[in-house]
Amino acid sequence: MTAPLRGTDPVVVGVALGARSYDIVIGRGQLATLGERIAKLRPGAKVAIVSDENVARHHLDAAVAAVANLTNRACTIVLPPGESTKSFTHLASLCDDLIAHRIERNDLVVALGGGVIGDLAGFAAAIVRRGIDYVQVPTTLLAQVDSSVGGKTAIDSPHGKNLVGAFHQPALVVADTALLDTLPEREFRAGYAEVAKYGLLGDAAFFAWLEANWRDVFAGGPAREHAIATSCRAKAAIVARDERETGDRMLLNLGHTFGHAFEAAAGYSDRLLHGEAIAVGMALAFEFSARRGLMPQAEAERAVRHLAAVGLPTRLSQIAGGPPDVGRLMDLIAQDKKVKRGKLTFILARGIGLAFVAPDVDPAEVNAFLAEKLA
Repeated sequence: MTAPLRGTDPVVVGVALGARSYDIVIGRGQLATLGERIAKLRPGAKVAIVSDENVARHHLDAAVAAVANLTNRACTIVLPPGESTKSFTHLASLCDDLIAHRIERNDLVVALGGGVIGDLAGFAAAIVRRGIDYVQVPTTLLAQVDSSVGGKTAIDSPHGKNLVGAFHQPALVVADTALLDTLPEREFRAGYAEVAKYGLLGDAAFFAWLEANWRDVFAGGPAREHAIATSCRAKAAIVARDERETGDRMLLNLGHTFGHAFEAAAGYSDRLLHGEAIAVGMALAFEFSARRGLMPQAEAERAVRHLAAVGLPTRLSQIAGGPPDVGRLMDLIAQDKKVKRGKLTFILARGIGLAFVAPDVDPAEVNAFLAEKLA
């Protein structure tokens, strides 16, 4: 564990991927440096800034002004907010808009928004003209610590979340922590689930630090930036080892096998935000691990207790509108991207900070566990 960041200088975390390596720049006020950083990255490039209506209202003008210092060859594309935007319809529209704006292979797409915009704009960049570089400017806590890093881009299918996509690494990530000041409290809390995930899956000391300091993370300042930087370092290290999710990177899906099923069952709506679904999923993953005798029950209870303390849901009964039935959940879990030849793969744990990949989990065991939780 490093000490919390202090001062005004940004912290830079490198993602080591050889010729496709890039930096994550973390700190307050970094949006203003976007044009300068793009100029160094791609001199003379035209820039297409993709955002959504909510983010655009707060931050699009500042992003345009930052890029205008670099070039007047910039355009903006504003999409509807919400998970439903990660669809074939909006992907097709965005691709057509990028082509109509004459964005070329040597130009840049800038994804200014949360995970939805990052995933959608990144996927469009991966396929328009067979590949355009893009820059992530994440505006939510969840995007700053998770979805903006690692090159996973995707849209949703009626069969499940993120089932259509591509690996396409960004050329740069600019995480301006000041942008989180306009984030609704519920959105920030949902993003915190992904911060806690890094402690739960591989860093017991960081999880203990979060237990003691989570209120300061919510309040802002050095503790918030420390939590974001620590999370980004953890993800960068895993991505550098396993870019295409064939081994260690699957650990980042702690809570996601359950969580993605809950999101799909809720119709990708405001009934259940992504981070809220992951919080419930992580709670169940730890309880399932304890049920299998992999860890003491007290360890599972400690993990669940912290998620509940910050105000995150940890039980299926807390899903707005009521949880789906077991059969529907099992159908959705069977569509999880980690399924191999019909066998279920879960991320389980032997304790806090000790997650591992568990292949060939018996569906009947999962079915019985969920049935008990829904009873």
